[in-house]
Amino acid sequence: MKNKIKIGVGIIRFQQLTLADKAVFDKYLRLKRYETAHFNFTNLYMWRNPYNIEWAEEDGFLFVRATWEEEHFVLPPFGALEADLGGALDKFIALFQEEGWPFVIMGAEKAVTDLLTAAKPDYFSVESDRDNFDYVYLAENLISLKGRKYHSKKNHINSFKREHPDYEYRPLTKDLAEDCIEMAIAWCKKKDCDDDGTLKCERDAIVEALRNMDKLDFVGGVILLDGKVQAFSFGEQINEDTAVIHVEKGDPDIRGLYPLINQEFCLHTWQNMTYINREEDMGIEGLRKAKQSYHPTKMIDKYILTGRGQ
Repeated sequence: MKNKIKIGVGIIRFQQLTLADKAVFDKYLRLKRYETAHFNFTNLYMWRNPYNIEWAEEDGFLFVRATWEEEHFVLPPFGALEADLGGALDKFIALFQEEGWPFVIMGAEKAVTDLLTAAKPDYFSVESDRDNFDYVYLAENLISLKGRKYHSKKNHINSFKREHPDYEYRPLTKDLAEDCIEMAIAWCKKKDCDDDGTLKCERDAIVEALRNMDKLDFVGGVILLDGKVQAFSFGEQINEDTAVIHVEKGDPDIRGLYPLINQEFCLHTWQNMTYINREEDMGIEGLRKAKQSYHPTKMIDKYILTGRGQ
């Protein structure tokens, strides 16, 4: 259903995100090189419900707005470099003013932030969003785990292989998707998801993606023990040299399972990629430590842009 919202500079026709919208998103998201993990249809689709994601296509731009815990924000307008970015921002700003909301852009990487501030000089207050910086690694490092700095990872993997010599790695298929869903639900119960709204949302997002994997672009891999899925991961290529890992889950009680699924998935799927983006740490201390332990080769800085005087 489309919501027509009339504003001073025109009409923005917002609608809810569905699988049928994938071609439109792919068209716009391929107009520029994006490095952030979240500027792809799979990510936006699987998180569309908790973030109440809506979109519109107007004047050569894709507009995306969202709401999280009653906070309204937008993604940067997606369009060609030669398109009128200032005019697109004016439409977004007018909409938010009419609703009485502060105008906030989330998730803008450095190159995009530069374009936005150039299009609206002196309008934005820019804040670094460290908790949402993406961790990017050399694919060859995640595959080979060479050198002293990966010694503990190799030890964990070797321990797993000694304990489970008959483990099996398989590409993720539709037939295995339901088993992965069962594993994700079991993982959630172990982590007391019912007491953590974010983890519940993540579980539901994983289920959405896996149940629609035949209509989305991602690929994945699984680790089986005695025929049962104990770990899985899935991701996709986001630009000419980078893949993003959307999800990685494993039984937390099995030592070495996480470094193994990471290595196996990269080995079997991403050998031709230069970089692997493993998303952000969300400011969670344990997750930050885990991501740093793989020694990122670079971080994708992200920024929050807020209209001044708001």
